[in-house]
Amino acid sequence: MHFYAQIFFLCFLSNFAHLELHLLAVPSQMTDMLPVVVVQGGAGFVPRQRSEASTSGVCAAARAAYAILQGGGSSMDAVLEAVTNLENNPVFNAGCGSVLNVKGDIEMDAIVMDGKTLGSGAVSAVRNIANPVQLARLVMEKTSHACLTAEGASKFARDMGIPEVPQESLITEYSRMRWKDNLEPDANPVQCQMGKMGTVGAVAVDREGNTACATSTGGMLNKMEGRVGDTPMIGSGSYADNKVGAVSITGHGEAIMKVALARLIMFHMEQGQSVEAASDLGLAYMKSRVDGLGGVVTVDPQGHWAARFSSLQMAWAAAQKDTLHHGLYCGEHFTQSID
Repeated sequence: MHFYAQIFFLCFLSNFAHLELHLLAVPSQMTDMLPVVVVQGGAGFVPRQRSEASTSGVCAAARAAYAILQGGGSSMDAVLEAVTNLENNPVFNAGCGSVLNVKGDIEMDAIVMDGKTLGSGAVSAVRNIANPVQLARLVMEKTSHACLTAEGASKFARDMGIPEVPQESLITEYSRMRWKDNLEPDANPVQCQMGKMGTVGAVAVDREGNTACATSTGGMLNKMEGRVGDTPMIGSGSYADNKVGAVSITGHGEAIMKVALARLIMFHMEQGQSVEAASDLGLAYMKSRVDGLGGVVTVDPQGHWAARFSSLQMAWAAAQKDTLHHGLYCGEHFTQSID
């Protein structure tokens, strides 16, 4: 018996050592996937003459955000960089290039969320701010609130030393042309909205495994004055939680809010679905339940990511392992060196 006991003990030690080595290997494999950032430039239909600029825009934003992550920056810093980049690009419906409301004015919404703390900051219906997403971060970091709107947000921006810009500097000729076209009595701004890149956003996981998301938009074309969509609503247009992942949504805001799409996708991930499957399930439910189209970029804390959409197109880009991924049409996936 003593001999067999020794054999059993040696086998136990061997198996335990194997198990220990396996467990030690898992964090290394996870670390190899990090950092990662995924950027989206809006779901909809992209006119041929604007498709190249849309693709290059999201790729540039992903590169800029990835450089921050590679330098040891946080996921929050990375998503802020990506979305600020898109807000400064007149091709996209955020910041400079935002669509106009029925009166011909700009009203923008933005949100950020920190997956480590569940801290979030948002602004809605802001008019004279070049980068609403940066103001949203200040709401998160400098106030006890989650969202500031309209004049209250503008006053807070002034208190924080953020300069106001002339509204004309944010309005492009393309946005003004489309506003005029949709003033006609028989126009359908909701349908036409899908002919313009929508909400922009980004999700990221840094080297520490912390997740973050940021989303920004000019809203819906020819919307009523004061209309606020899904973007600044926690759980609708964005969500981040280190225990699950991060999501940034684009599409028809009223439909997205009705199904709380971001949180719905996170729920499917909590139930064990992959980032791709969870994104597809959420989009499919929104389509079947409220006939809504949209798109999503999603990551989990291990660095798995997805860019999925039910609209005709969505410009997206991702950076991971020194590789840039990007696409525009459904099923399209190109890769190249990040350099």
